[in-house]
Amino acid sequence: MKIQPLQDRVLIRRVEEEEKTSGGIIIPDTAKEKPQVGLVVATGNGKVRDDGKITPLDVASGDRVLFSKYAGTDVTLDGEEYTILREDDVLAIVSSAKTPKKKKK
Repeated sequence: MKIQPLQDRVLIRRVEEEEKTSGGIIIPDTAKEKPQVGLVVATGNGKVRDDGKITPLDVASGDRVLFSKYAGTDVTLDGEEYTILREDDVLAIVSSAKTPKKKKK
């Protein structure tokens, strides 16, 4: 099934978090919280302003994003769980690239 979000909405697939802490403690399913990081699967065309012009979105398909904890609506499509939310609920785009180390003088 193909889905296309409308206007400034974004379709996100949540990224599962680690089941172990850095100290090696295994976290049971009952103690886990829903992850706040996800991959953008699809986006709408943009936000319609009062003058009728469309403002394009800052996020695009494939971006890894951080979003508000209780934002959006959870939906299940073809057996997979997604979240649809407005772009305003996206807090940041998460970059996986490592920052280069500064050279010592």
